[in-house]
This record gives sequence, structure tokens and C-alpha cells, in this order.
Amino acid sequence: MHPFTSYPTATSLDDLRHNLDAVRGRIAAACGRVGRDPAGVRLLPVSKTVDEARLCLAYAAGCRELGENKVQEAQRKAEALADLPDLRWSVIGHLQTNKARLVARFASEFQALDSLRLAEALDRRLQAEGRALDVLVQVNTSGEASKYGLHPDEVPAFLHVLPTFSALRVRGLMTLALLSGDPAWVRQCFARLRTLRDRLRQDAAPGIALDELSMGMSGDFEIAVEEGATVVRVGQAIFGARALPDSHYWPTPAA
Repeated sequence: MHPFTSYPTATSLDDLRHNLDAVRGRIAAACGRVGRDPAGVRLLPVSKTVDEARLCLAYAAGCRELGENKVQEAQRKAEALADLPDLRWSVIGHLQTNKARLVARFASEFQALDSLRLAEALDRRLQAEGRALDVLVQVNTSGEASKYGLHPDEVPAFLHVLPTFSALRVRGLMTLALLSGDPAWVRQCFARLRTLRDRLRQDAAPGIALDELSMGMSGDFEIAVEEGATVVRVGQAIFGARALPDSHYWPTPAA
């Protein structure tokens, strides 16, 4: 699928069931091409800009976890849908330290950890809430200044310090690939993350699990699966095209 494909809006339960089945079928096909078990790939539906009524339909269609880029939008939805049992929320976008308290209150997972200041803020807030949080370390594999995440060379030292923060359960790594119509360039980003993970696994500190590789979105998740993704973050292929560009949800780091 070309990364700039437009997707029709899913407005009914049948639409969502159809789209979820289609995405799962594409995941299974990608797994088949490289000899993987589709059960080893977790589909994380990304619900940014999707209203609560459609999220109730998504829940009825079988979704039990949802990913959001903006923590305040995620918190609002989590509160509105608090009566839906077993619905988990994953915050997947850049987080300012002053909003760590929000994530600590409701999220089950945070996929964009990229600084010790943020790790400390999250740990402190989680300790106060009496909670723990699954986290993934965000890595900038494209080399673009427009993307958040640690440089791959910074990740080993960063992981070495993370056991200090006992409320953070490190599960793996996350990346955003180059937004490109050339699959070879996209594939390089995913392969780079997998290679880094495999190398770091050899001497990971106790308590640091590197089982998860979160990579791939609607336009490139099949390539990500072929390169070892264990989590794919899929929004538009499930819910339909968004009115705002991705840059609204993946802000540019300050110079």
C-alpha cells in the first residue's frame, strides 16, 4: 500500500469489522512471506481524531486497546469510555514532561520514551499513583531532524540507566520510518531498529525486556512486519482518512 493512499471513513460496525479483518489479513500475508506466526504481531488501532461514538463501535468490533498521539485527547476519551471493560490506552506520541502526570493516571503503555527527564517525571508520577507502566524507547532510525527519538548510538547508555526507574517496565523499541514512496528507504528504517534491538539484547540489564518492536503504520505496516515488527500502529486503514496531516500529530522537535 502506498503511504499516501486515502482511506474511506468507516462509519458503521460492519465497516470497522471489514477493515480490521482486512488489516489482519494483510498482516498474516506479510508474516507468511517471511515465515512468521501472525500471532506474534499485535495490531494497535490508532484512534486519534476518531470520536467516542465510533470508538464504541470499534470496541464492539473487538478492539480492546487503542493508541493516541495527544495525551489530553487520550485522557478525555479514556474518561468518556471508562465503562467499557478491558479497554487499554497506549500513548504513542511525543510527551512533554509536564504532562507525565496525565499518562500516569490512565495509560497502560507509553511508546515514545526518549529522555531521562521524561523517565524521571513518569516514574515519580507513577509512584504517586501506585501504578506501573509499560514503555518503549523511541529511536530515530530515519536520521530526520523532524522526528523525535534517540539516535541509535544513544540507546545503549539510555537503557543502562532505565532500571533506576522502578515504575517503568521497559518492553522494547519504537520507531517512525521515513515517509517515502520508496519501499527500500522505508525498509531500511525498520531493519535498523531490528538490528539494534538484536544487538542490545545480548547484554541488556536485568529488568529490561526488548521483546517489542513497534514499527509500521497504515502506509507501511506490511514492510514492518516483514522486518520483525511485533506491534503495528494502524489508524487510517481501520478508521479512515484523517482531515489533518500527520505533521499535526507528530510535531517537529524544537531546534
